Amino acid sequence: MDANAIFGLQFILSMIMWSLIAKWLMAPWLKKMSAHEALLWLTIPHAFRYIGMVFLVPGVVSQDMPSNFATLAGYGDLATAVIAMLALVALRYKWVGALVLVWLFNIVGTVDLLNALPRQEALPYFEAAWYIPTFLVPLLLVTHFMIFVRLLKTNS
Repeated sequence: MDANAIFGLQFILSMIMWSLIAKWLMAPWLKKMSAHEALLWLTIPHAFRYIGMVFLVPGVVSQDMPSNFATLAGYGDLATAVIAMLALVALRYKWVGALVLVWLFNIVGTVDLLNALPRQEALPYFEAAWYIPTFLVPLLLVTHFMIFVRLLKTNS
C-alpha cells in the first residue's frame, strides 16, 4: 500500500472510531449537562491545538515541508488554541461573551482544518507529525461538529 492509501485509511478509520466514541459515550454524557458545561468539555481538546505548530519545526517534519502548508496549519492551530483557551476560561467563569468566544474558536478551527485537509502536497513531508492528521484531526472534526450542534441548540 502506498503512503496516500495508508494515510486515507488511517484518517477514515480514526473518523469512524471518534464518531462512534462521540455517539456512544460522549453525546449521552454531555446531554445531561448544561450547555456551558458541555461546551467546556468539548472545547478542551482544541486548547491543545498549539501542538500543530510542529509543522513549523524542521526535524519533526521534513525540511522540505511546503511553507504555505506549514505556516497556515501551524499558525491556524495556534490561533485556534488561544481562542479556545479564552473560551474555556469564559465558560468556566460564565462570562457574558463565553458563547461568542466558542463560536469564534469553532469557526476559526473548522476553517483551519478544512483548509489543511485537501493539501495532499504536504503528505510526504509529515514525518513524525503523521499522527496529527491521522489521529488528532478526526477527533477535532468530530468535536467541532458536536460544538456546532450544541451551539445551534443553545441559540434556538
